Amino acid sequence: MEAKYVYSFNEGSKEMKSLLGGKGANLAEMTKIGLPVPPGFTITTEACNDYYDKNEVISDEIVNEIEEHLERLEKQLDKNLGCSKNPLLISVRSGAVFSMPGMMDTILNLGLNDISVQALAKATQNERFAYDSYRRFIQMFSDVAMDVPKYKFENVLDDIKEAKGYKIDTDLTTEDLKEVVRRYKEIYKKEVREEFPEEPKEQLMLAIKAVFKSWNNPRAIVYRKLNDISHKLGTAVNIQSMVFGNMGETSGTGVAFTRNPSTGENKLFGEFLMNAQGEDVVAGIRTPQNISTLKDVMPSAYDEFVKITSILENHYKDMQDIEFTIEKEKLYILQTRNGKRTTKAAINVVVDLVEAGIIDEKEAIMRIEPNQLDQLLHPNFEDKALKEAKIISKGLPASPGASSGKVYFNAEDVVEAAERGEEAILVRLETSPEDIEGMIRAQGILTARGGMTSHAAVVARGMGKCCVAGCGEIKVDEFNKEMRTEDIVIKEGEYISLDGSTGCIYVGSVQKTEVALTGNFDKLMTWVDKYRTMMVRTNADNPRDSRMAIKFGAEGIGLCRTEHMFFEEDRIPAVREMILSKTLDQRLIALDKLLPMQREDFIEIFKVMDSKPVNIRLLDPPLHEFLPHDDETIAELAKTMGIEISEIKKRIVDLDEFNPMLGHRGCRLGVTYPEISQMQAKAIMQGAIEATKQGIKVIPEIMIPLVGEVKEFKIIRDLIKETVDAVIKEEGVTVDYTIGTMIEIPRACLTADEIAEVADFFSFGTNDLTQMTFGYSRDDAGKFLGEYVNKEILEKDPFQVLDQNGVGKLVEMGVKLGKSAKPQIKLGICGEHGGEPSSVEFCYNAGLNYVSCSPFRVPIARLAAAQASIKNPR
Repeated sequence: MEAKYVYSFNEGSKEMKSLLGGKGANLAEMTKIGLPVPPGFTITTEACNDYYDKNEVISDEIVNEIEEHLERLEKQLDKNLGCSKNPLLISVRSGAVFSMPGMMDTILNLGLNDISVQALAKATQNERFAYDSYRRFIQMFSDVAMDVPKYKFENVLDDIKEAKGYKIDTDLTTEDLKEVVRRYKEIYKKEVREEFPEEPKEQLMLAIKAVFKSWNNPRAIVYRKLNDISHKLGTAVNIQSMVFGNMGETSGTGVAFTRNPSTGENKLFGEFLMNAQGEDVVAGIRTPQNISTLKDVMPSAYDEFVKITSILENHYKDMQDIEFTIEKEKLYILQTRNGKRTTKAAINVVVDLVEAGIIDEKEAIMRIEPNQLDQLLHPNFEDKALKEAKIISKGLPASPGASSGKVYFNAEDVVEAAERGEEAILVRLETSPEDIEGMIRAQGILTARGGMTSHAAVVARGMGKCCVAGCGEIKVDEFNKEMRTEDIVIKEGEYISLDGSTGCIYVGSVQKTEVALTGNFDKLMTWVDKYRTMMVRTNADNPRDSRMAIKFGAEGIGLCRTEHMFFEEDRIPAVREMILSKTLDQRLIALDKLLPMQREDFIEIFKVMDSKPVNIRLLDPPLHEFLPHDDETIAELAKTMGIEISEIKKRIVDLDEFNPMLGHRGCRLGVTYPEISQMQAKAIMQGAIEATKQGIKVIPEIMIPLVGEVKEFKIIRDLIKETVDAVIKEEGVTVDYTIGTMIEIPRACLTADEIAEVADFFSFGTNDLTQMTFGYSRDDAGKFLGEYVNKEILEKDPFQVLDQNGVGKLVEMGVKLGKSAKPQIKLGICGEHGGEPSSVEFCYNAGLNYVSCSPFRVPIARLAAAQASIKNPR
């Protein structure tokens, strides 16, 4: 069958999203269900990929299909592109498979030239409208298709407005607009070195190419990386007959959500402008009106719009983001898509839809992106601190959250500040898609212009980024790098705080509170735990982190790193004494000092984790990491130990390692210094027994790190068992315990059946397993990994997202071999990958019993584990 690259809106449906893009599929679906959609056609994503395959050339076959569909559209509307009597004008819009608001390009009013503009004026009896449309087209076409900077055109408009004393664009007269058109064409000729194209079909092909090219513009690439969208999908192109919101006061345009995208409240939320085209609303050049006031301005259009929003939400069974235009009181729907929303709104919407019987619990779980939950796990401003803080001004609460940071006035400066480790707030007159990298790195976003559906608001909500928009009282001087009100001036680098829930802007950095997760979040997580079969534990080394993890739903500790307990100020001297001791007796004296400290830590952690398992890893890092390097600390240590400074310095040099990753660490320490493992085993069991005496149910799991050979494991296991059993006998209190290992060396995966014979559990330490499998040092790989991802050598940073094709195969081998020797062996993961959603799904499919991650990622891992269970029941 011959490939088909172009589809009319009446040929498609919402199921054809991968071919028609999200916008094209939804335009087809709305056409199918009888909504007032201006007719048109979609050039498929396959045509875009063909364009790139053919070195950025649109093939003759595709050009012929486009021309055939254009002729059909002309016949349907009885209008012709570029006609001198009744001209057809079209919009050319991108349409990615997944929504990428503002990231790619659009051209409106295509088909206008010096002849058709006069025909349009005559046909509509509105010359001002015709020239307003023409100047918009020249600017958009020049910017999108020919890379002429937008500001060059905006400067012309501003000059004329200033000379005439106009405040807004609609003050411009017909003659003014004719002058704008003339000067715009001069700019085009100067920049492009040729006349503005008068032939509409030439305009169309250049516009289609521009949209295809926009798939790979820098901001689109950044957005796809941020949202984990494949670079291989391509974009569709939607060609749609124009309807005009700029035909006077009986026309207008707007954007609305069927629910509030910040809170999820079931109430129409949006904005519109009369006598405007679509970009006027989102660009924030004019301040739009709340959608509710359309009821007074044009009641019949409002009532019809409300009815259509209800139809669309029920049809798609989700909150919708809808673009509309009113032309001479007739309503048209230009687009619908599932609306970008904050996590709070997303949860409220799905809970509401479940309770209304529109979707079920499983569908609700699948609709929440696990990483989105991160938005909820961050603090808000403290009430007392807010009352004392000085308000600078108040704008629109465009995206909730609380953020503080140093003010910067362009995206590049924000990126640089973030790389220096600073918290930054991006302040702009209005954001544009070019600001995407700065928006990603900023703590919060503040704009002087724009409404609740402006670019800044929509993108910030999608990112879960705090945003205050449209704060008209603030004068933003991007040139001099300052913002000011009548009585306050804030310069670049000074701190402000933004409250995205109220729109308030404060001087300085305002104190924040801890997170409280209740209400619909609890409901959703109850459903999550109902369908989840894999356990979620936490990585925690102290009672504080343990309590936080329990609050977030952790079912135990999957990794307690005992070395983290040694770095406390009152403990490090004893650790250093132990390391620098020359005799066993000296070392035992130092270990005796450490024993009660470790024991107390374990008691407190067992109390917090009452009845939940606690996996405790024995000392792992090389000893030199604990040693001092400054003369003052070395002198104090020499005095305490009663030895010469030179002797300590010599010992420090001796302990230094060329490649500590592969050196004297982990189980190797236990083999050469068994007394260290004995002390830790004793502290663990004494702590467990003391907690048991206090009525706490303890489940200790003792983990031996870095095993690569089963004989290493046996030596230390026997030592631990002998030590622990002696403590139990001495205390007369029985505590069940298990001894297992961390699988983090490739050889351990290859010989997992041998190790499983004598180990009670495996915990895959994927941080080190990734290092050793790739041969990348985690500490140094940052120097090249970014470039590897950019050049697509690697799809993702393997330290952030588990490399399933390499490291994953080792994990699967370890699971298979381990189970072959001991079918009921307990299996978990405790690397940072335990909180990354795609890695969690991999762990579930590989047959692990649990994942373990940092406390703040526990809800994310719970949701990802539930989604894995729903996708692949076992």
